[in-house]
Amino acid sequence: MANSLYISKFNRVLLAIGGIILLVVVKVPMWRIDLSAPQYPEGLSMFIYPSHLGGNIDIVNGLNHYIGMKHLRTEDFFEFSILPGIIIGFAILFFLTAFFGKKWIANILLLLFILFGIIAMVDFWRWEYNYGHNLNPEAPIIVPGMAYQPPLIGFKQLLNFGAYSVPALGGWLFIIVGCLLLFVNLKEWKNSKKVNKFVQKSATLIIITIVFIFSSCNISPTPLLIGKDKCSYCKMPYSDNRFGAELITRKGKIYKFDDIHCIVAFIHDKANETKNAKLYFVNFDDDHNLIPLEKVLLIKSNQLHSPMNGDVAAFNNSVEAKQAIEKYAASVVDWHELVSTTKP
Repeated sequence: MANSLYISKFNRVLLAIGGIILLVVVKVPMWRIDLSAPQYPEGLSMFIYPSHLGGNIDIVNGLNHYIGMKHLRTEDFFEFSILPGIIIGFAILFFLTAFFGKKWIANILLLLFILFGIIAMVDFWRWEYNYGHNLNPEAPIIVPGMAYQPPLIGFKQLLNFGAYSVPALGGWLFIIVGCLLLFVNLKEWKNSKKVNKFVQKSATLIIITIVFIFSSCNISPTPLLIGKDKCSYCKMPYSDNRFGAELITRKGKIYKFDDIHCIVAFIHDKANETKNAKLYFVNFDDDHNLIPLEKVLLIKSNQLHSPMNGDVAAFNNSVEAKQAIEKYAASVVDWHELVSTTKP
């Protein structure tokens, strides 16, 4: 009966391995933010270590000056002074749990690990929000209503820069350690004759954490804004809200277009990147919302006079489409046929 209070030898080994991995995490970057723009084809990268910032910080700070963002400096973040100690502390707790082998210690460790993950991600979001919104009102470049908060995870377009935020090596190692800890607790719970409600609650918390983190990924279409957005292909300002399209790649990167002609040309030029991408088209009538390809009805007429002479309009309502066909002497076109028959 006493054995029911202790963790199996195999799971104790896993906990010891988790502690070793956490010692590695202290020395490697936990997160990275990559920036890409036409003037930086090779890209810029910022790495967030447990104790400092790394990467192209000087160049990023030079760019931030123009839009009014504060300079990024390691000494401005108190988190860098305590984070290595917290990670080492967790490593010690993993070793102690493996040494003593008590299930209740593993349960508490899981709860602490989850709470730390939630607090860390919330703090990271708060940090991004403050730097992206608290801008210098006397900055050389001011776009009314524009904020520059990078994404928590995934891709986000910031003026002509694309920002891609993902875990770095240390972040993925930290996630692996969390999975090991969860596995150990669930395995011990499964082997126990009595249901451990504490572990159940811990598992629920980690699921909530995962949902919170990945819900921050920007995989939904964003409205095209006249005067602010530019076409990703022709680079012309978005000027007519009756036309336009949006493409979201598998990695969550968003491209915006002012005309059907531009998105078709873009797909031909970047066939690999746009494969299996999600496509959306601006509704020609009424609200001008973005319609997914699966629900769109396209018509074509040289009387439509779209910005780049693609002269194709999208509808999500067959009645409105029929009225437009009569009004503009248009014909229905198939998207896949349009792409295949249009020359690059």
